[in-house]
Amino acid sequence: MSSCGNSARVTEARRVAIFGGTHGNEMSGVTLVNLWVKNAAEIQRKRVETKPFITNPKAVEKCSRYVDTDLNRAFTPENLSAPGGDDLPYEVQQAQEINRIFGPKGSPEAYDVVFDLHNTTSNMGCTLILESSKDHFNLQMMNYIKKAIAPASCLVLLNEHPLLKYSTSRSVAKHPVGLEVGPQPQGVLRSNIFEAMRVILKHALDFIELFNEGMEFPPCSVEVFRVLERIDYPRDANGNIIAMVHPNLQDCDWEPLNPGDPMFLTFDGKTIRYQGSGTVYPTFINEAAYYEKQQAFVTTRREALVASAIGKV
Repeated sequence: MSSCGNSARVTEARRVAIFGGTHGNEMSGVTLVNLWVKNAAEIQRKRVETKPFITNPKAVEKCSRYVDTDLNRAFTPENLSAPGGDDLPYEVQQAQEINRIFGPKGSPEAYDVVFDLHNTTSNMGCTLILESSKDHFNLQMMNYIKKAIAPASCLVLLNEHPLLKYSTSRSVAKHPVGLEVGPQPQGVLRSNIFEAMRVILKHALDFIELFNEGMEFPPCSVEVFRVLERIDYPRDANGNIIAMVHPNLQDCDWEPLNPGDPMFLTFDGKTIRYQGSGTVYPTFINEAAYYEKQQAFVTTRREALVASAIGKV
């Protein structure tokens, strides 16, 4: 990407991948990608090659999040450069294969865009996940999607926290995009969640087609929720959880959490209140997959990012 004044010049996004099954029990992405593998007409656009791909087939077969380790945390330099072999965890082997097909990560040969499709058990609605505040192509795309689906909501979660950002499967691409839609239980397919994901992908691909055809996109402001902190459940000295998400917080993703607001409820009925210094916006509240990661929710700060005007090189 080059810059000219306040306008960014971006190479055409000619190669696009849609990943489903990074977590094998998140059924919207699994079902859509399997549908498109059989018939890709719906995702074809002029001047774009779009490849649907099941990233973790063994986990999909088992309908489990993963087999050996979380694929969506496996794309580290150490894993991608490790000597290959059957002794590696299955997901590390998959990460290396995905990097071979769609990367190499960080190289000019990498795919232009990867959409990675996920479901959450949290009440997050439709959420686009951005990995860099300086990716003006993705910011413009997300602005386009938000306007296209209005008055329906699609929020943007920005995770570039140096300690909380992780090595995602989509990070092999030049422009990685996560799509998280919920609430949906693990292993379950809900029609409204499935359709919401499908509609967002349609508009995302429409944006890429318009961009590749030469449309210029003027500067815009995009509201994002920037990840600040991971909050764990209260635990005893042995590491056992001793409290639940408070009823006043449960299902209240993206709503303000103020100092003094109820946050957890202990098993013996005591309220634990938020002690932060200011208002935050929690999300991934009580996500089922994050119990193993010692996370009850993440806090975010709402802010506006200015995206430069973009046009193709």
